[in-house]
Amino acid sequence: MESGLIGSTRVVSGGLAVASLLALAACSAGSSTSPPDGTPPPSGEGSDEALVLGLVAEPASLDFTQDAGAAIPQALLVNVYEGLVKLGQDGEIEPALATEWAVSDDGLTYTFDLVENAVFTNGEPMTADDVVFSIERVQTEWAGSLARAMDVVESAEATSPTQVVVTLTQPSNNWLYNMTTRIGAIFSQSGIDDLASTPIGTGPYELAQWNRGDSIELTGNEDYWGEAPYFSEVTLRYFDDPTALNSALLTGTIDVITTVQAPEGLAQFEGNEDLQIIEGTTNGEVVLSFNHRSAPFQDLQVRQAVRQAIDRQALVDTCWAGRGELIGSMVPPTDPWYEDLTDVAPYDPDESRRLLEAAGQTDLTLRLRLPSLPYATSCGQVVASQLEDVGITIEVDTLEFPAQWLAQVFQPPNDYDMSIVAHVEPRDVPPLFGDPTYYLGYDNPEVVQQLADADAGTVDEQVTIMQDVARTLSEDAAADWLFLLPNLVVADADITGLPENAIGEALDLTLLARS
Repeated sequence: MESGLIGSTRVVSGGLAVASLLALAACSAGSSTSPPDGTPPPSGEGSDEALVLGLVAEPASLDFTQDAGAAIPQALLVNVYEGLVKLGQDGEIEPALATEWAVSDDGLTYTFDLVENAVFTNGEPMTADDVVFSIERVQTEWAGSLARAMDVVESAEATSPTQVVVTLTQPSNNWLYNMTTRIGAIFSQSGIDDLASTPIGTGPYELAQWNRGDSIELTGNEDYWGEAPYFSEVTLRYFDDPTALNSALLTGTIDVITTVQAPEGLAQFEGNEDLQIIEGTTNGEVVLSFNHRSAPFQDLQVRQAVRQAIDRQALVDTCWAGRGELIGSMVPPTDPWYEDLTDVAPYDPDESRRLLEAAGQTDLTLRLRLPSLPYATSCGQVVASQLEDVGITIEVDTLEFPAQWLAQVFQPPNDYDMSIVAHVEPRDVPPLFGDPTYYLGYDNPEVVQQLADADAGTVDEQVTIMQDVARTLSEDAAADWLFLLPNLVVADADITGLPENAIGEALDLTLLARS
């Protein structure tokens, strides 16, 4: 099949791609925009109703241009900030601030036609100049490796107040898909002075109040250009204790648990006619990260020994009530290039001991620094126990998440040997393993080149090369992939529009309604 970037492609509002360009976004097991009971998504008429959702991992700030972590785009992307395009629940790229777009025959030029009546919550109209400003700002001002996805852009030009032309340096299979993530958010040129606490976007919601340590309150944007969401007020309430999160739903304090953090407690919700349980998948790989700057992990035999000391099925059964999929790589089954690589490093404690002896590391001590997240602390204890069974001494400490973990593990000087965190950004192999400055410190020029070739190649070439990359990372023990987080949602029975699968960065509140 020829590259979807070759040949003019036009997408119109409300429609799907008519050529293979957007097939890149299709997931083999995505969910639909309708909830599991088949109820249609909200019509956009809006209501005066309020909704309270329970979450974990409150963001440290509201500025995803400078601060890492999935909690910020989870709350703000699509809801407060909009992009030209967004990722639908079925994995397709859909129109947002762009009503339609066309791609040139050589795959280098994207022409976006914009909605004409979008207004930022500071009262200023959104124009093509704001789109150009936002794209260029990713290239010059954003922090973090995700911003490098915009490096392929050579120029962005406002050809009219409602049209933007973006020119790439080379064809890219990834760029439009990446524009559905946080890097595609459109900002007001005069609204960036206090992004950490005052987000200004064009979305259906605006920030009403941030009660630090407790909740984020969103209210409907009265000047929203599109259809009003069903719920006029939404509160995102954050819980450190998974038991308290479950209790909050049972007592009516919240309406939805967006992600169950104590899967063993699901039984308390079963059989309750007032509640619904949704079980699906995510793209959140729970990664046992290795610090490749740490001397022991510069030895392939040590990395392999750690991987083969871990009984992942026993780990999932013990720390996550058996609810999680073993994948063996950084690629979830919802990506087109997924392959089951669990056989690359099977559980074999005897082989692990042999590898440690061959590496001269029979008295090895490693520091496992965990974020204070339920899956990490629970599964971290199992990892520590299994590694100690093969003779590795493990020093475990827990860091408050996000602030302490980000400061000590994620950011330089990257003071850790191992950590455990779920990486939930979609298609995130390039920033994790294609950037030696990332917190993992993985430096493999061959992989970097393969990632570039996959992005610039045909669709078929991309799939083949990305499969090769995934196998290389697994055979090189670049990390260990403990399991794929399930999407476990519990909610009031009359809440509709809840996604079965969580495959993007945003928690799209516009899909939710009450029947």
